Amino acid sequence: METIVLGIGETLVRDDRHWASWANWLGVPAHTLSALVGAAVAQGRDATDALRVLRPGMDIDEAYLARAAAGRGEHLDESDLYPDVRPALAELRASGVRVVVAGNGTVRAGELLRALDLPADLVVTSAEWGVRKPDPAFFARVAEVSGAAPGATLYVGDHPADDLFPAATAGLRTAHLRRGPYGHWWAEHADVVGTADFRIKALTELVGVAGREGASAPGVRRGGLRAVR
Repeated sequence: METIVLGIGETLVRDDRHWASWANWLGVPAHTLSALVGAAVAQGRDATDALRVLRPGMDIDEAYLARAAAGRGEHLDESDLYPDVRPALAELRASGVRVVVAGNGTVRAGELLRALDLPADLVVTSAEWGVRKPDPAFFARVAEVSGAAPGATLYVGDHPADDLFPAATAGLRTAHLRRGPYGHWWAEHADVVGTADFRIKALTELVGVAGREGASAPGVRRGGLRAVR
């Protein structure tokens, strides 16, 4: 493995602050929104559908801008990173692996992530590229910045429909991370088991993964989860 590309939310960054800030903005208990996010995850829906349950017809982009204008926009600091992020990324780079962070996020999220000075060769968000996962164009960009052949590039993420399946379809190798609501809930789904080259519980496992050689990616399996957003 020459290049490892990692998603952002619930791969590097805990989403606790993200959802708590939305609950505060909407004036509901954090537990209420968390429960609705969990329901969306279990149904294979986008987690942001939880916001629209609370505020039907809500324009999330407009609400995001309103929050920022009110001084309650995005925030990200060291406490938002999972504890294995820095040691895992540093060890990968020390072993000669190119490390790229590329996931869904705003321009502001990209600025905040780069300000943390992560041990990565590139940090970029979907808003900066102008295309979001799971769009194939996003993974075409991943392949461009990888600097390695698709078979020597590993995409790591927690979300089957946004990370695992489209990355595999793009010819990249894949690692499903059992972390966060999507990562845990869908970890044993037949499509996840049948598609992922590797299934991990911590980023520190990637050091061993990067040194493995062997079979190419399993064939992409089709099932209900693949079609659900």
